[in-house]
Amino acid sequence: MNRMFAIIEREMRKFFRSPVLMIMSMMVPILQLIIMGNAFGGKIVGARVAVVDHDRGSQALKLREDFDAIAVNVKTFTTVEYTDEVQAREDVRTGKIDAAVIIPVQYSRRVYAQDAPRVGLVVDNSDQFTAGSLESEMQLLVNALTSPVIQPRMASAIALNIVELYPYINYMKFLLPCCVALAMYISVMIGGGMLYIDDKARGVHEGYLVTPITKIELVFGLNIAGAIKAVLSGISLTVIGSFMSGLGVVFHPMADLELLCMILCTSIAFNGMMFLMMVRVDDPLVPRAMFGILNVLLLYPSGAMYPTKAFPAWLRAIAVIDPFTYSIDGFKAILLKDGGFVAIQNDLLFLFLFGIGTLLVATPLFKRTL
Repeated sequence: MNRMFAIIEREMRKFFRSPVLMIMSMMVPILQLIIMGNAFGGKIVGARVAVVDHDRGSQALKLREDFDAIAVNVKTFTTVEYTDEVQAREDVRTGKIDAAVIIPVQYSRRVYAQDAPRVGLVVDNSDQFTAGSLESEMQLLVNALTSPVIQPRMASAIALNIVELYPYINYMKFLLPCCVALAMYISVMIGGGMLYIDDKARGVHEGYLVTPITKIELVFGLNIAGAIKAVLSGISLTVIGSFMSGLGVVFHPMADLELLCMILCTSIAFNGMMFLMMVRVDDPLVPRAMFGILNVLLLYPSGAMYPTKAFPAWLRAIAVIDPFTYSIDGFKAILLKDGGFVAIQNDLLFLFLFGIGTLLVATPLFKRTL
């Protein structure tokens, strides 16, 4: 045990002697939380919508007044007057405006005659988010225009009352579990992957050969040190990210205990996975080349950015065995839902078994010889 603790102490001393390395390993998740949290998930504001009025009737005027009300209050879009429909379509195609509303000839007459009046909306569907927001806003406006002035005594349509279980969750809060898992992954990749290979390349591990350290002591010493680094990164990012996103969950002792369990199991899983990948690698350039590939292969199929239910079958298969999937799901259950241990017990079990399993596979592959 003393020999194993000596390895842990050596690894931690080396880690703490490089404060720049510690800071940089946390800067990527923090910057991602700040930039992506504010860049995505917001509501569309100030989109430019052209209005081509071929009718010029009273109902067309009422429709344009409703557009102005949206521009003043909701501010989803502002209108721009166009006289040429072809030019409006071309400007949508070239990106000068975001959409175009076409009010056809005899629109007002067809409204009064209840002869299925129609309004055209030309959108640039290469940007699905902006197009979807404008389509939704226009659909709400059309529904309001077609509703009868005098409501019938008996409801002719079924109303849907939506009950949201949680308060409004902005994108920065939604992204926090992903950033915590990413910070731990980067810490393991740098502190447990790159430094491990660098030590082998410099001949540090050759020095262990003249000592009575056994293979098990060496493996456990290296992995415990890597797990401690990941735990420190996870705790730091959880606290910093919670304050940045406005979550007060870190002030609840039971939630803190749940978070600590998730961080511990995530560190075990990530460190075991990384040790299995690096156990027979000798070239220091390999982990650096693998960093981006593993980031894409593990982070994006996990459901961190998009729900896994929308994935094709082969991508869902990757998500099932991806430790990121269970780590992010567990952090979401604690940070966003306050689900308790019941909500994270399966995630904890998978991460713990995954970490121990990869470590058991990697130990026989570890070479204590040159």
